[in-house]
Amino acid sequence: MALGKYSRVDNRRSSSSYCSTVTIVVFVALCLVGIWMLTSSSVVPVQNIDVPQENKNQAKDQVIESNEGKTQPFEDNPGDLPDDARKGDSNEGSNQQESQEEKPEEKPEEKPEEKPEEKPEEKPEEKPEEKLEEKPEEKPEENPEEKPEEKPEDKPEQQNEDKNGGNEETKPEDDRKTESGDSKEENGEPDSEAKPEAGDNGSGGQGDSEESSTEKQPNSNDTEEKNDNEKKSDDSNGTKEGENVTGQEGEKGEQNDKREQDDTIENNQSKNPTSGEVFPSGAQSELLNETSQQNGAWSTQAAESKNEKETQRSSTKQSGYEWKICNVTAGSDYIPCLDNLQAIRSLRSTKHYEHRERHCPEEPPTCLVSLPEGYRRSIPWPTSREKIWYYNVPHTKLAEVKGHQNWVKVSGEYLTFPGGGTQFKHGALHYIDFIQESVNDIAWGKRSRVILDVGCGVASFGGFLFERDVLTMSLAPKDEHEAQVQFALERGIPAISAVMGTKRLPYPGRVFDLVHCARCRVPWHIEGGKLLLELNRLLRPGGFFVWSATPVYQKNAEDVGIWNAMKELTKAMCWELVSINKDSVNGVSAAIYRKPTNNDCYEQRPEKEPPLCPDSDDPNAAWNVPLEACMHKISTNASERGSKWPEQWPSRVEKPPYWLLDSQVGVYGRSAPEDYTVDNNHWKRVVTKSYLNGMGIDWSTVRNAMDMRAVYGGFAAALKDLKVWVMNVVSIDSADTLPIIFERGLFGIYHDWCESFNTYPRTYDLLHADHLYSKIKKRCNLAAVVAETDRILRPEGKVIVRDNAETVNELENMFKSMKWEIRFTYFKDNEGLLCVQKSMWRPSEAETLKYAIA
Repeated sequence: MALGKYSRVDNRRSSSSYCSTVTIVVFVALCLVGIWMLTSSSVVPVQNIDVPQENKNQAKDQVIESNEGKTQPFEDNPGDLPDDARKGDSNEGSNQQESQEEKPEEKPEEKPEEKPEEKPEEKPEEKPEEKLEEKPEEKPEENPEEKPEEKPEDKPEQQNEDKNGGNEETKPEDDRKTESGDSKEENGEPDSEAKPEAGDNGSGGQGDSEESSTEKQPNSNDTEEKNDNEKKSDDSNGTKEGENVTGQEGEKGEQNDKREQDDTIENNQSKNPTSGEVFPSGAQSELLNETSQQNGAWSTQAAESKNEKETQRSSTKQSGYEWKICNVTAGSDYIPCLDNLQAIRSLRSTKHYEHRERHCPEEPPTCLVSLPEGYRRSIPWPTSREKIWYYNVPHTKLAEVKGHQNWVKVSGEYLTFPGGGTQFKHGALHYIDFIQESVNDIAWGKRSRVILDVGCGVASFGGFLFERDVLTMSLAPKDEHEAQVQFALERGIPAISAVMGTKRLPYPGRVFDLVHCARCRVPWHIEGGKLLLELNRLLRPGGFFVWSATPVYQKNAEDVGIWNAMKELTKAMCWELVSINKDSVNGVSAAIYRKPTNNDCYEQRPEKEPPLCPDSDDPNAAWNVPLEACMHKISTNASERGSKWPEQWPSRVEKPPYWLLDSQVGVYGRSAPEDYTVDNNHWKRVVTKSYLNGMGIDWSTVRNAMDMRAVYGGFAAALKDLKVWVMNVVSIDSADTLPIIFERGLFGIYHDWCESFNTYPRTYDLLHADHLYSKIKKRCNLAAVVAETDRILRPEGKVIVRDNAETVNELENMFKSMKWEIRFTYFKDNEGLLCVQKSMWRPSEAETLKYAIA
């Protein structure tokens, strides 16, 4: 009995030992399942967590069926994972190994312990090699992109796709065609080519399409060649990049399940529902496929993705951590090429206003200009013509000196502008009508469309000429009339800070319909009339010069002497004195001259002074060209510019200039007239279908705009019906098309973007740069150009960039580093479109520019 008892005890012990063993085994299995769940949960997006179990079971069945008779056990396993989990795992051989070791645990659900032991050893070794060698380009694309946005019901087919190795000979090809509308074979490009665009460019905005979303995820997640740690970090980085670059792309992609809605999703994500002609309408997946062809093969990116990421990070650091605030004497009004105090101090003479001319530093600044304390968003037009915020331009000296002439007054938190000037104290409109009544041929807004106002003051004359459909280029130096040009620009009136000194003004010859000077304090008559001869160069044959100054109507000795000198000079220049009229309201008189339309008078002069310029002297040459006391001949060839007056406004803005000949080759390679027309129609479509409606820009807040690389002025012409004026800039290293811009009733200026622009900080509401930065960075410091972009743009102002994808990505990183908001990104055919908005952010660290310290 005792023995029996003891044997029972032994049996119980052995039985309990057996139970403990089973319990331990089960516990270990559960731990493995838990570990797998934790591992996969870091990859699986929230949207796929609630995938119905029945769908998973269906997927398992399909996986088993599709892989029968195949010797690729590794590909069977991904069928259990949610699509997004497979998306991440398919990119890395090692990660696939882990996921497939653990996936088998879920499939049977009844035998979680057996699967981990059966498949881990077989699959990790075979499939990673097959994937990298056989389908390195296809696999990353199929997994990441197709899965995130599909319905749970569609997943079994996609999983089957993965298991077949992404072979396009099998069923997955049909699946892809039905889901995206086009197979990758139909698009004629390998999966590999899609990646560089979205991943490298960070376009992300088109992440819903097969290739675009693939571009985003695999690029950010790297390729299968990376180890597990790289994969995990890259997965998170990739998600962040996709979201940041495209604004709302990643989020919207997750919210949309149906593949058929990709195009709509992408349009919404990029905030460009009516992109229209920016990039032709249609499935954005197709657009991105086209883009990817131009951006190189994925196989190359797969090998260099890590280096590319490091390059992007270093680029971000370089542009993001080196911004400093400019410590300069001019403070928030700093204009680099006009405030180079070191260069000004070294001048031998200032007799001819050399100290008011451009003296650019050898190295353009890369620091950012500070904001005035209390700065706020500018008052919109047309209210801004009457008043501006005092703290935006906190200068009162001009109000003290010129307040009695109704230039500007201080009124609480505003600076107000009664609309007066030295010669029109009782308002500019009356003065404008007085000029028109004096000479009917002036015909404001019809014959006279583009004019130059020299010594403009606060530019009330040009500001009120908008009511007569006239564009006025207001010009004044940065002198003791504190911030006069800055007042004008803050009011929303075109103006430039420049002086008539020793060099030609940066405009082509024979382009202004009228030149105006009201007490502009320019000594026209001295040194052989060199300054007046510069106006003669700028004035169109048959154009008018309106001179409203004391020598015209006052009789003191000095004024009489100046008047007599002007009479002789204008006669020698063959200018006809058309009218001298007195404005009884303002108590002033104006002399109005007309430039001749032929050379007869020049040839009949008894004395050849001032002389005619040699034929070799180009009247259009105007960048840093010294003034010469000579006159250019007037063209008599009917097919040459200047031989006759342009069409009246507004027809002149559309019709190609008469002097554009079919024998001439345009900028884009067509005949000049055709080139002009194609460009004009192109910008009409782009502006109408994209910029005005699809960019999220409130155009009621846009008044001062600049086309930083104008060609024919098509962008400005497309905006002619808005209450916007556009400064068209023609780079000195581009084709000289500025005469064409003036001919169509628009205006502009020559400039070198390696230097600062002659305007005050915070001047423009919108900057438009069409393939400017990619060209300029070849010879200039791109960081300095971006700093200049920041300087001339108002806070909350917008920049629209059209450029190659590489440059757009580089700029995007730099703008982000300045805390600008990325409003829009779009990529196609290796081309990018970017819209950003400047913020109020300023760096805390300062950089002292010694040459700008008094």
